Amino acid sequence: MQFGLTDEQEMIVSTVRSFVENEIYPHEAEVERTGEVPAKLAEKIKQKTLDLGFYACNFPEEVGGAGLSHLEFALVERELGRGSMALTHFFGRPQNILMACNEEQRERYLLPAVRGERMDALAMTEPGAGSDVRGMKCTAKRDGGDWVVNGTKHFISGADHADFIIVFIATGEDDTPKGPKKRITTFLVDRGTPGFTIRDGYKSVSHRGYKNMILEFDDCRLPDAQVLGEVDGGFEVMNEWLYATRITVATMAVGRARRCFDLALNYSAERKQFGQPIGKNQGVSFQIADMITEIDAADWLTLASAWRLDQGLPANREIASAKLYASEMLARVTDTTLQIYGGMGLMDDFPIERFWRDARVERIWDGTSEIQRHIISRDLLRPLGA
Repeated sequence: MQFGLTDEQEMIVSTVRSFVENEIYPHEAEVERTGEVPAKLAEKIKQKTLDLGFYACNFPEEVGGAGLSHLEFALVERELGRGSMALTHFFGRPQNILMACNEEQRERYLLPAVRGERMDALAMTEPGAGSDVRGMKCTAKRDGGDWVVNGTKHFISGADHADFIIVFIATGEDDTPKGPKKRITTFLVDRGTPGFTIRDGYKSVSHRGYKNMILEFDDCRLPDAQVLGEVDGGFEVMNEWLYATRITVATMAVGRARRCFDLALNYSAERKQFGQPIGKNQGVSFQIADMITEIDAADWLTLASAWRLDQGLPANREIASAKLYASEMLARVTDTTLQIYGGMGLMDDFPIERFWRDARVERIWDGTSEIQRHIISRDLLRPLGA
């Protein structure tokens, strides 16, 4: 078994880490204070990413991406996880689901997104449909040659900067032995489409500056040309392309945990109480030992799930395990770091309280911890008929 990185992979890690430390860290405090990313700063980050050749690095070379493997992209996301999501958003990783575009859509959406000319966002969640995707009430109904869309989406990250949104909408319903079952279709919706409104969402304590938005559809008409994939084939598109988002959450959780751990480790060596560094006390030193063990375990679990994708192996359970463990590990690491810092950990003089707040959402979005446990348990029990 080979656990080491190649020279090229080591270069990817060092390049992205340097980028985050030099281009992201200096602006985090201001974004945290204002809750905004200045347009000039966003453009600067995007341009530097393009200059480095990392923009849309998650896409294959034939469409203009860097052609990174799943493992290599996980390494990129891990390093980006060290920085503010509001800022690293402009590092530019369009949704892989755009690979489902047909030839005509590639010219309007996929290729401009890969070149950094248009930004996308993904919309699935509704006020009454979070984990229960099939419970969505946003509908698209046939009217002549168009689809007429009505309904609301919320918690839509990145929609404030998006030029178009990839939206999952109910387009019908089937009767099944288990009751009615929604048919879902994926649509590409341009900002400015009549009947489509993007407005400010809720103020969150997590990831300030990385806004969630509310999308409203009021008799919004979309032609068939806006359907991504097949009509009623939204779940097929989702299952083929959206697995990567859970790996992203896991890898970014690992990156953030490592940054937090470095602060805890150094503070434990420098902070003195009773005439000696607090790290000499087992109450602290054992916490340090537990943290690095959990971080390393989450790291390997996450990279292993990405490696399985590269090998063409089943990875649904492994990805769910990585997302579950890494997100819950981050909560423990940030909380322990805050405890080591004591009262100062809650002050905004240090980024600890920010990491602590940010960590909470990781167990909710892109599939709650409960959903991940369901995926894992079903994968294990179904073959046994249970």
